[in-house]
Amino acid sequence: MTTTSGPLSGLRVLELGNFIAGPFAGQLMGDYGAEVLKIEAPGSGDSMRRWGVTMEGESLWWPSIARNKKSVAIDLRQTDGRELVRKLVAEADIVLENFRPGTLAKWGMDYQSLAEINSRIILVHVSGFGQNGPRSTDAGFGSVGEAMGGIRHTTGNPGLPPTRVGISLGDSLAALFAVIGTLAAVHERSVSGRGQEVDVAIYEAVAALMESTMADHEIGGITRGRTGSVLPRVAPSNVYPTSDGAEVIIAANADTVFRRLCTAMDRAELADDPKFAEHGPRGENMAEIDAVIGAWTSTMSGDVLLKTMEDSGVPAGRIYTAPDMLADPHYAAREMVVRLVNQFGVAVPAAGVVPKFSRSQTATPEPGPGLGEHTREVLAALAGIDDGEWADLQSAGTAVQARS
Repeated sequence: MTTTSGPLSGLRVLELGNFIAGPFAGQLMGDYGAEVLKIEAPGSGDSMRRWGVTMEGESLWWPSIARNKKSVAIDLRQTDGRELVRKLVAEADIVLENFRPGTLAKWGMDYQSLAEINSRIILVHVSGFGQNGPRSTDAGFGSVGEAMGGIRHTTGNPGLPPTRVGISLGDSLAALFAVIGTLAAVHERSVSGRGQEVDVAIYEAVAALMESTMADHEIGGITRGRTGSVLPRVAPSNVYPTSDGAEVIIAANADTVFRRLCTAMDRAELADDPKFAEHGPRGENMAEIDAVIGAWTSTMSGDVLLKTMEDSGVPAGRIYTAPDMLADPHYAAREMVVRLVNQFGVAVPAAGVVPKFSRSQTATPEPGPGLGEHTREVLAALAGIDDGEWADLQSAGTAVQARS
């Protein structure tokens, strides 16, 4: 039944849940070749089908976040629906879920129950606060995880309220850790022969990326806050203006790179100035050196500046918007824009597969399926549902097939 390719080919994932954190983890595992069976509620399906910018009611995000998945419409609120999922668990490697903790146990589908069906099953939880602790049963969205994980406090400009980074960062980080944890558990299972639970909390996924902020506070006496576009005491590393309005990042904070920047600016003497020659003093005089660089970059276009930095060996890059990504030849060369044809025949652009593999080539992503598109196929192949049983399930609304 499985026709996937890629390094995870041969693994079967049951994806339960909605929105981003769990489904993005499922997308990544599907990108790497796992067979992902997405269990969705009949009638409504995953809320991501309707989120964000839509075309005739369908999200433009859906073809990507549900790519490479098979949609199986089963009502988990019904006893018979849960029994169908248990039959699928017997044939699966991984169950990925992002319900509020306690939901699976209420349905009799906690890890112990699933392990009785399949001792090799790996149950991956993604939730706001984890499976235990005083807040474990609280509802927790990505924004709350970003707040409690610490990143909101450090995002934005000094003196202003904290800001969002512009994407659902907390959810996406949790998904990444879910995939990492899953792969670790798969490796351990190859030794022990047994599955286990993987518990990912959104706030912990964010906190794990917060560098030395806790140590800086407790030992160094410094509580990091919002610093805008700069990293304190690291210079030059900022966004600089150009004559045509382009915004360009120049990262020349290493001493040798700063010297190359000074040469490119025809200001070689700056590299020998005690205020700028070394990392420490240069960081203390950040505003002054940024003003000098900004005055220089303002005299040329973004393209000229970037070519000058390239020729000089100074790391630099334009602040990209979506049009820049779509037009960039490097994105194209690296297959970082894929186009997934949705149900209306429109090729919807999306990010390509990350990372790239030298031998285990991944297939071209298939767009997110219609609700229940694969229900009959999956239940026949993996749960042994014959025509008579299928008719009864449809009649009761326990499992449904998408209309063709």
